[in-house]
Amino acid sequence: MSTPRSILFLCVANSARSQMAEGLARKLFGDHVRVQSAGSRPSRVNPFAIEVTRELGIDLTTHASKSVDTIEPVSVDLVITLCAEEVCPVFLGKVPRLHWPIPDPASDDPTLSREQMIERFRAARGQIQARLEELARRLDG
Repeated sequence: MSTPRSILFLCVANSARSQMAEGLARKLFGDHVRVQSAGSRPSRVNPFAIEVTRELGIDLTTHASKSVDTIEPVSVDLVITLCAEEVCPVFLGKVPRLHWPIPDPASDDPTLSREQMIERFRAARGQIQARLEELARRLDG
């Protein structure tokens, strides 16, 4: 696979996994690759996603959740879906796709402590970062 000029990360709410992936990919690929994220039911960027990416020097505070319908298909060379147990959004562009099934770290479970939520988000961030680094190695090799 040659290095894409543009990557689109998709999940349902565009609030956690795809936002973290967007921030991590921008840091990893710099200006060489255009990075976007979107979802089928956009909501807001999760504060825990902002917090755990800040630990790596990545600022998501200016990010906003976007609908997949707002993405121009011609602006995308590679789609990476991050849904695990939920149905991933459909992107109509005819481009290569990768599926990285990463469990959603967000939860409405009131029994989870703040620290447990942070750990869930750190785990998802780590999985995304490892997959991005592997993708970068494959693209370079």
